[in-house]
Amino acid sequence: MGERADIFLSTFNRIEKELKRQLGNPENMSFSESVRRLSRRRDNLIGGNENDLLQLAQLRNAIVHDQVADDFVIAEPNEWAVERIKKIEENLLRPEKVLPRFGKKVTGFERDLPVVEIMKIITEKHFSQFPVYHSGKFMGLITLRTIGFYFAQVSLTGTINLKGLVAEDLLLTNSKRVNFKFVSANTKVSEAKKMFQTEGTLEAILITKDGNSNGNLLGIIRPRDIYGQEKEQ
Repeated sequence: MGERADIFLSTFNRIEKELKRQLGNPENMSFSESVRRLSRRRDNLIGGNENDLLQLAQLRNAIVHDQVADDFVIAEPNEWAVERIKKIEENLLRPEKVLPRFGKKVTGFERDLPVVEIMKIITEKHFSQFPVYHSGKFMGLITLRTIGFYFAQVSLTGTINLKGLVAEDLLLTNSKRVNFKFVSANTKVSEAKKMFQTEGTLEAILITKDGNSNGNLLGIIRPRDIYGQEKEQ
């Protein structure tokens, strides 16, 4: 058996063992069924690797069951298969967390910030998210969509006047639509991705040390931060 086949099989066996451990070590459950069950769980340890794992399982079967001799197998994994299964094992046993990947300085804004100032910040600094606070307590998240929704509503009743308008006014208009979520620094990237996939109104995930909405902001995740990086990879 070749070196790549040895690496592939040993890595596959470790993945299979971990999947069954996560399911409570059920007896007589196939690898494919383990993958499908875990992919349906809310904490989805499989991430987006379900199809690859099922295909790699077929390769494993070909190596093990169609082996002609101890030193010769019909199916020898190529370099892609070996690197792919090693990457899946890394993500499964040592999953990437939202920090440090999405860690960044996030500016908070007070509820009495004039909307005119928000417009200036958008123009000059290209900000698109504005976490709003009152004396250290989180009140809500203003986004470009929030602003657009407010202007659309007001325009139906007459001319839009920004004089005297503050950040809190935008939040009150958008009060029934929750567009944010807080997570702790130990949250898995795969969990954050799942949130964007399943929660249609979610525009940003805010990161604090323990997921407390009033804690110090350690980072922020927008859909394009996850899906944009995936396209680049």
